[in-house]
Amino acid sequence: MKRMLSHEECQHSCHQGNGNSGTGNHMPPCLLSAQQHSVVDLEKVCRVALMVTPQETGEVVDQAWEAVSTIRAILRQQAHPMTVTSQTVFLRSAEDEEACRKIFAAYFGDRAPATNFIVQPPCGGQALAIEAWALGGNGVAVEFPEPDVVQVSYEGLRWTQLSGIVPPPTATTAYDQTKEAFDEVANRLERAGTSFNDVVRTWLYQGGITEDEDGIERYRELNRARTDFFAEQESQGRMAIRRGDSIFYPASTGIGMAGRGLAVSCLALQTQRTDVHLQPLENPQQVSAFDYAKSFSAKSPKFSRAMAMVVGDYVTTWISGTASIVNSESVHLGDIERQTEQTIDNIQRLIGPENLERHGLPGAGAQIADLAKVRVYVKRPEDYEKCRVVCERRFGPLPTIYAQADVCRGDLLVEIEGVAFSRIREA
Repeated sequence: MKRMLSHEECQHSCHQGNGNSGTGNHMPPCLLSAQQHSVVDLEKVCRVALMVTPQETGEVVDQAWEAVSTIRAILRQQAHPMTVTSQTVFLRSAEDEEACRKIFAAYFGDRAPATNFIVQPPCGGQALAIEAWALGGNGVAVEFPEPDVVQVSYEGLRWTQLSGIVPPPTATTAYDQTKEAFDEVANRLERAGTSFNDVVRTWLYQGGITEDEDGIERYRELNRARTDFFAEQESQGRMAIRRGDSIFYPASTGIGMAGRGLAVSCLALQTQRTDVHLQPLENPQQVSAFDYAKSFSAKSPKFSRAMAMVVGDYVTTWISGTASIVNSESVHLGDIERQTEQTIDNIQRLIGPENLERHGLPGAGAQIADLAKVRVYVKRPEDYEKCRVVCERRFGPLPTIYAQADVCRGDLLVEIEGVAFSRIREA
């Protein structure tokens, strides 16, 4: 049996030039480091997860071209033509966004992926880092109906990726920013022929996430607005929160970023296939976030710890932002190494065979080795090296981006999210 998930090292140098003559830009030689991508072979469909942190330390333009040329070199090695469908750009400074946009416009043209620009400085000191997903294979169709909306169809599945959704400037409070951003997500989903009922994963990047606003923490106001939005969607028949025996909330990350704004992205799935099953996952050693006491938030965070999707014999598990929490309490306060260990323990328990069986999916569990990539958000820059040592020991050679960001609680020092791909294992 062919290995489904492989972490591959790029061996080729990039060609000079960006494939768009007349732009006046030239790519520098690639400085390709090991383990920047994973290849997920789903037989008829290939997914590539790219986690690119430039080695170049010069101007942002040079680093951006290096990152783009690295992505191009990796994708050229694949067996099928690949299309980049989504990317998140982690920036050191908001001032660098415009330069990056120009480079991406020159490279992607009218087939630009759904893109987030998030001011979360790469921990290694680079001007940017890029997480990108690319797909290819026979029968894969990719459409770009409007900016930052990409739809991918294959084998009876239709995915919609939305990125870079921000509230209007008139929304200045955390509640209004969240509510208006979610309303815009719903509008764009509707224009794309889908709805929030189909959303399996969300990302919420909030500036000043732990700061107070009129005496209330901004993240708590985000949770209040999200709860109200979901209630509205349910009352309008656009979202079913209870499905069978499960409370169905998307997997999600709520993480800080620089500034006082908000950016939202999401992934939605539509299918009529009878062999596709979506199952929200909770951790048996953690209180479900949506059941948190009001001491944490007047209206609890409405997300699942993970979302597992079974398609035939394959399992994809989206892991929400995970931190050093046991039951509902932060643990190992002030200790980055122990918090990182606890966070990875929580991920391992969440996606493991015992927990999937507990959720009615025997044989569908995953291991740490099944992760295709992870993002590691580190609160304090001085903790980066200690955190990285623990992650590399526990994860092995896994494509990873380390970004500096506030976590949703002031006493949490690290948060990790990821995606795992595995097969159903026979009993």
